[in-house]
Amino acid sequence: MIARQHVTGLVLAGGRGTRMGGADKGLQRHRGGLLAAAALSRLAPQVGALMVSANRHLADYAALGARVVADTLPDHPGPLAGMLAGLEQMQTEWLAVVPCDVPDFPADLVERLAAAVGAAPLAVAVAARRHPVFCLLHRSLRASLAHDLAAGQRRVDEWTIRQGAVEVRFDDEAAFANLNTLSQLAP
Repeated sequence: MIARQHVTGLVLAGGRGTRMGGADKGLQRHRGGLLAAAALSRLAPQVGALMVSANRHLADYAALGARVVADTLPDHPGPLAGMLAGLEQMQTEWLAVVPCDVPDFPADLVERLAAAVGAAPLAVAVAARRHPVFCLLHRSLRASLAHDLAAGQRRVDEWTIRQGAVEVRFDDEAAFANLNTLSQLAP
């Protein structure tokens, strides 16, 4: 089993927010708080350290209490770029990744992903093919991810499949419901 202190949690909040009219998704209010703060709060008990991948409003994200990392690639090419930034900056062996727009992801997400990785000598586990952004990555994947991004790879599911990812199934699909539009946010 992978000990919690060997895992850094990364909340992806570096997107362009195109489906929210260009709004910085992680800083949108939902249920009385910010989406990124909700994700950090849910992830905190599951990991030893926390980071947020953000490319705008860095001071606002830093105020949430987690280390902020920005894409090292130009034009913010998507979640894989945020994952690479996390892999480059983490101080642990493992990186647990979640998006900022899914406030109710499972409270045992990292534990279950870690159990799947531990059951076989793998470097990546994902929360089923429908949710590959929810993943646990070993630090050894940094070079592969950097290479694939430089070659134009942008799809998380395709990249994780090529890495031999093990899928972990979760019964509660509602836990992975993401908020893509401003109208889906609750005050």
